Amino acid sequence: MSSKLIAPSILAADFANLQRDIEMVNKSEADWFHIDIMDGVFVPNISFGMPVLQAISKHANKTIDVHLMIVDPDRYIKTFANLGSNILTVHYEACTHLHRTLQAIKAEGMQAGVALNPHTNINVLEDTINDIDLVCIMSVNPGFGGQSFIENTYSKVKQLKELITRKGASTKIEIDGGVTNKNAKQLVEAGADILVAGSFVFKSNKPLETITDLRTLANS
Repeated sequence: MSSKLIAPSILAADFANLQRDIEMVNKSEADWFHIDIMDGVFVPNISFGMPVLQAISKHANKTIDVHLMIVDPDRYIKTFANLGSNILTVHYEACTHLHRTLQAIKAEGMQAGVALNPHTNINVLEDTINDIDLVCIMSVNPGFGGQSFIENTYSKVKQLKELITRKGASTKIEIDGGVTNKNAKQLVEAGADILVAGSFVFKSNKPLETITDLRTLANS
């Protein structure tokens, strides 16, 4: 069985000490950097844009997992590829032509992810699941860090796992929002492959240990 991955969410890092926090993730047992790009339109918040991502890419030595919470993501696919994204995730709710968007992401040499808001049903991916490398299930409403976990997530993960198995797809399941040591094991048991953790890691007194513990828990 492949090991479960931990992806600290840079949105929760200390922006005044960004390099320090990136070095910490580099040194840690984390697998990916999860980076949220928000435009203040698709979600009611603005995070950071291209220059910050460029700075992160320069220092990060792990997989860069970029989550676009923006309208009309197609405009920027090439830009994010050039900035060093390894995985580019778009929101189902923001794509009029999802299949075309997925093809465009792959054409730039990145893995293609699709994120689903808490109210969006898994069955909308029925026709595209074989083209998707990763599905990011939002376990909080997107836009702000530090929110509490939505309990319906477990059954959603199980439904998604069932769809992936039924279609013979190799899609990975990522959980984003409110992930802690209290729900990590249960999420993995439901079928999750990647856990995104923000506040839980960066607000911890010992982030390196927190990451190690989370990874151990997810793989136990």
